[in-house]
Amino acid sequence: MKPEYNVIGKSLPRTGSVDRLRGAPVFAADIQLENPLILKALRSAHDHAEVVAIDVSKALAIEGVVRIFTAADIPGKNLLGIINKDQPLLATDKVRSRSDAVALVAAETESAAHEALAAISVTYNPLPSVTDPFEALKTDAPKIHPKGNLLFSRKIRQGDAEAAFAGCASVIEKTYRTSMIEHNYLEPDAGAGFVDTDGTLVIYASTQNPHYDHKEVVTLLGLGDNQVRIIQAATGGGFGSKLDLNVQGFIGLALFHLKRPVRHVYTREEAYLATAKRHPLTLTVKTGADADGRLKAIKAHIVCDTGAYGSYGIAVASRSAVHVTGPYEIEHVDIESYCVYTNKPFCGAMRGFGAPQVAFAHESQIDLHARDLGMDPLDIRLKNCLRVGSKTGTGQVLTASVGIGECLEAVKPYYREALESGVSAPTHPFRRRGIGLGAMWYGIGNTGVQNPSTAGIEMDPEGHITLFTGCADIGQGSTTVLAQIAAETLGVQPAEIRMVVGDTKYTTNAGATSASRQTYISGNAVKDACQKLGDVLMTEAINRLHSPKDSLVFQDGHVVIKAGPENRPEDRIDFPCLAKRIHAKGVPLFWQGYFDPETIPLDPETGAGSPYATYAFACHLALLEVDTLTGQVTLEKLVAAHDVGQAIHPENVIGQICGGAAMGIGFALMEEFEPQKTVSMKDYHIPTCADVPTVIPIIVESAEPSGPYGAKGVGEPALIPTAPAIINAIARALGERIYHLPANLERVLAASISSGHFGPQEVTHG
Repeated sequence: MKPEYNVIGKSLPRTGSVDRLRGAPVFAADIQLENPLILKALRSAHDHAEVVAIDVSKALAIEGVVRIFTAADIPGKNLLGIINKDQPLLATDKVRSRSDAVALVAAETESAAHEALAAISVTYNPLPSVTDPFEALKTDAPKIHPKGNLLFSRKIRQGDAEAAFAGCASVIEKTYRTSMIEHNYLEPDAGAGFVDTDGTLVIYASTQNPHYDHKEVVTLLGLGDNQVRIIQAATGGGFGSKLDLNVQGFIGLALFHLKRPVRHVYTREEAYLATAKRHPLTLTVKTGADADGRLKAIKAHIVCDTGAYGSYGIAVASRSAVHVTGPYEIEHVDIESYCVYTNKPFCGAMRGFGAPQVAFAHESQIDLHARDLGMDPLDIRLKNCLRVGSKTGTGQVLTASVGIGECLEAVKPYYREALESGVSAPTHPFRRRGIGLGAMWYGIGNTGVQNPSTAGIEMDPEGHITLFTGCADIGQGSTTVLAQIAAETLGVQPAEIRMVVGDTKYTTNAGATSASRQTYISGNAVKDACQKLGDVLMTEAINRLHSPKDSLVFQDGHVVIKAGPENRPEDRIDFPCLAKRIHAKGVPLFWQGYFDPETIPLDPETGAGSPYATYAFACHLALLEVDTLTGQVTLEKLVAAHDVGQAIHPENVIGQICGGAAMGIGFALMEEFEPQKTVSMKDYHIPTCADVPTVIPIIVESAEPSGPYGAKGVGEPALIPTAPAIINAIARALGERIYHLPANLERVLAASISSGHFGPQEVTHG
């Protein structure tokens, strides 16, 4: 029986929504400081080159130019990196891609800064470059980093895949490719900073992880933790790109030397050039199934192009290896995943960490098996899907909250209805309709590593509650969700809780807003802190109400005796009264919460381990029409069923599902970043409202025992199944499959021609 909650599961007004509607939040590019200097970075002229000399004399002579910084001006360690430190803030001896910054200009005006950029003279010694990861792995390839071009590899081996293939009735082996993708958030990367009266460097930034930014800046500048303060400005989207340092290091460097307010705003062209991209993957996947359609074995070889620097490449390569099995139980597993440096813009986190790329492969494979064995695509998924008690490819036994079967069942009525209506029959001489399914699983949090969060809760002597969290809200609504968790735990309304968010002076580290981790991990940290405060309140209430703890509950800002037959004043005591009594005794009213999910690191040779404490699951269904003359794909409907454990804020979940589906459409059909060709929005296609069909979101709640009130997460899972469902629908419409994303007009048209559907088709009606 589902528990009854006061505010959990309620779509309450989102925290700060009225202020946002009024335009009150100040985004990083709009922060007004007194007479700030303008910062601009000079980027590399080459993909790969030695930096011989930098001459800034002409640039310094320009009126309004205050200073030009090079690597020699960095007082601390000139190396950045979320997982491994391999990226300089300013290039030293060489550049590895055209996104590398070589010098930083500080000027009084924008025009002076731009003029100075053009006047800086850099002498390069060009080096051979490599842009193909397979070429980069060759022994004679140009060496991008001192240790070589292979950043990381992950192996997962269980059973004997080759022997299992020999006994399979259906064996499918295909190669899949995905493209580099730009995050394309509306708000540019931006920040501003000043030196406080106590000498602290204060930096406002559009960021997904202020505490990571803080750590990187103090290391760059060689300062103590208390000498730098990072404050998350209102952030207009991130999708993973704002996990990496963008402007923060440049702002900190200028503040350190000049002690004047500064601001740095990327142009759209600079954001396209210099920020992280989604990793392009090449996957060769071989899977085998028996005559009944049960998957028996998988062998996968994954090559992940991380560009010039690592960023989150290790995480993407590792997660892609874990997730390439799909949400299916497969006994025999042989997977290798490689993360490779090239001289392209660096790739980092982007909504899904490799899971969207591998889902395209594993969902194509299972549809190919269904066709090969004459089975229904939904039935074969139901036959193979993970259940409680199933063992994953890493040997982890799933003990609870495995909702993939429920998600498949949730889309079944829509799937059967579409089939019965003759969805695959042509309705026009040059158009064909198709239906497709895409399923997925997604491990919540980082892969097989410590992944903690902290939070603080405080009650003042008047009974007012303040929640402190370092969790960066980038539009996903985490501030609202964390307030709901705190409110449920303490028996108040979320609006009664004051929130202090994303400020390294006042909040402790909540970890990154990434990997769909904040609701589950930071939510648990918040709940832990609130329970500690609650214990103090309950202890004091026991003495006042003369009733045992198990008879007391929190209710509307009071501790009350829950079994009392009458609502008598003597059966309750309010928070202000309790707070005053506790404060007078010198007992703390500030408590720190902590949570780190239980994981087991993956064995480096076999991949055995429990990389995530819990998983989200989903299935999407796509109905679409393909114009066989033009290659145009028109989506008619998307049905999206997601197991989120417990929906803390259902409307928030629906918003994530619909937004993720829209992004998934772009990934499937149109988005492709090509270095030096894609320079701004005019060159890059993303879905508009005209491309997004009716989306029917279905919330499945398979409660996670270790989650806060059963919750898991949905931010990244919302995107992952959309492209596989669309590609499978196109394949069903044309009878020809696309193996390279995006399935743009040219690729769809080529498939149409290859299938023989390029021309008039027999039309049936009714």
